[in-house]
Amino acid sequence: MSEQMSSARDGVTGRWTHSFEEDHDDVLVYRPPEHDFPRARGRDGIEFGPDGTFTEWAVGRGDAQEARPGRWRTADTGGAVEVSSERGGEQVLEILTVTADRLEVRRRAAS
Repeated sequence: MSEQMSSARDGVTGRWTHSFEEDHDDVLVYRPPEHDFPRARGRDGIEFGPDGTFTEWAVGRGDAQEARPGRWRTADTGGAVEVSSERGGEQVLEILTVTADRLEVRRRAAS
């Protein structure tokens, strides 16, 4: 495993819930599921498995989250990951900030 892949896996692996109230400009903000979110009708999310699995959690019936499976890997450019899923197709997520309690990304189409 490359050093770049290892560091990306260390930072983003796990489940993240969209904190849309904190989005700014074209930046999406995610928090761990146990974060104290304001009430909302439903929240989508993303999950990066250490084995390269990716799940988009979409708001479904009754505001429950529904899993949309996919894959992820580090992109050729540093600070980004490539994801593919049934819901979103192929995308690049530019990782802007990642800490234990906050993930900020910018989505762009895969080239």
